Amino acid sequence: MSKFIFYHLRWPVLATLIMFGSGSAQAAQPVNGSGAVAPDVLVNEVLEKNPELALYRSEIDAAKGARKTASALSNPEFSGSLGRKRVWDEEGELTGEGAAGEASVMQSLEWPGRIGLRRAIAERDIELAELGLEQFRAVLAGQAKSAIYDAAAAQELAAATREVADHFRSLREVLVQRDPAGLTPLLETRVIEAMELTMQRKAGEAAIAAQAALFRLNRLRGAAADSELSLDRLLLSFQPLKKDRRTLAALASANDLSVRLRELELARQGFRVDLAGNEQFGAVAVGPSFSQERAGDRERVIGAALSVPLPLWNQNQGNIEMAKAQKSQAETSLDIARHEAERRVIEAAVIYETRFKEMAAWRPDSVRHFKEAAELADRHYRLGAVPVSIYLELQTQYLEAVEGLQSTRREALEAALELELLTQTPLDLIGAPAGEEKQ
Repeated sequence: MSKFIFYHLRWPVLATLIMFGSGSAQAAQPVNGSGAVAPDVLVNEVLEKNPELALYRSEIDAAKGARKTASALSNPEFSGSLGRKRVWDEEGELTGEGAAGEASVMQSLEWPGRIGLRRAIAERDIELAELGLEQFRAVLAGQAKSAIYDAAAAQELAAATREVADHFRSLREVLVQRDPAGLTPLLETRVIEAMELTMQRKAGEAAIAAQAALFRLNRLRGAAADSELSLDRLLLSFQPLKKDRRTLAALASANDLSVRLRELELARQGFRVDLAGNEQFGAVAVGPSFSQERAGDRERVIGAALSVPLPLWNQNQGNIEMAKAQKSQAETSLDIARHEAERRVIEAAVIYETRFKEMAAWRPDSVRHFKEAAELADRHYRLGAVPVSIYLELQTQYLEAVEGLQSTRREALEAALELELLTQTPLDLIGAPAGEEKQ
């Protein structure tokens, strides 16, 4: 069942109510008035239509089929023979000749408890498959929310970069029309032209990143890669972490999906050890038998047959030792999984607390102020009241502020989703914003 373990996937989330959009009332609607799809609707669509879900559901069906096989008795076996019999006396004279035959039906009966052990192993296989599906759905939800955030952030960054690029373009057009004389105005014009090219490239890269995120969303929801998709606005509000790290580590050690997978695997291996010990004794076969001869005298025998293997040379010791070794491996894997879950949850808590402190120091309208300052510098530079160095600095700082805020929010989002998944406990770290942020 190792194929159900997905540590390499970094966007897990399970049982987490994360409110995207400008408010809970708006998020409850599948599509707003402008035709944009609400993020929570997209997440639900991914969880319903992702094509890979069929693989895990098939795995569950296969495990249920194996349970039926484990509970069923083996089919009875019929054996028989037919021939002719001749009988001679002591002097070699033929005294009789006729048909002879025998038949028996044998039903194999397992040693007591064996079918129950096989069924218990099959039940663990079903639980492993179901837990694997549960974990995959968690990963899908996390991937969908990550792609939604990436798309929204890239669109925001692309819009800001295009805005700055337009400042440089319009300013370049003005400077070219003025036909600047002297070295300084000429160099300033060249700097403006170079910055325009750089910003145009950045805007293109942000647009490509936004489209790539939409492609990932379409793939996750089983749609064509180039399907049109308009996202509703996404707002996030983070809350302080209310549980200490020791409590989080204890929750992760007990509730992490990977730990639960290892626990099920250990229980399964325990049943395998018991089954290997039970299989020291072979199955007993019983059934009716019938034989008849017509060589001179007629003989007919009706009775019962019994077949019991004698465990003299093979007492299944090899399989017993192998099952015990595999159980020991499962115990070690469970211990490693618990330590790994504790490490991951503490690391996520450190990241979340650090990023939350950073966000708490922000001014709610910081991006808007940077944007206004960039616009103000653009106007006053045209009037000669602002030097080119301050103008360039404000334009770049505006973009860097947008990128920095997005990066911090993304890391906080990743850490919050990781904490929710590892602890399997709603931590209420992400909720609806108190008011719409002006940017």
